[in-house]
Amino acid sequence: MIKKLSAVERRRHLAALKGWKKVRGREAIFKSFRFWNFNEAFGFMTRVALMADRMDHHPEWFNVYNRVDVTLTTHDAGGVTERDIALAEFIESI
Repeated sequence: MIKKLSAVERRRHLAALKGWKKVRGREAIFKSFRFWNFNEAFGFMTRVALMADRMDHHPEWFNVYNRVDVTLTTHDAGGVTERDIALAEFIESI
């Protein structure tokens, strides 16, 4: 079973992930993305979905037109794990 990151580890990783924040009141990280239009937002979601499926680690997300809100947590571990950080790093590389 994958273990959740300690608070120190999570802060260290978040410091390296531009714009990602701890979610208040839960063990998760969050970032909101804005795109030029719905087509770009949907393309972003498609690229993330393909990687998430390969990783077998799926984000919580919400999309309205050109905005995509992404929340990452590992439910089985009860918090943020290396899987969440790896997916966040992939998202940032897009």
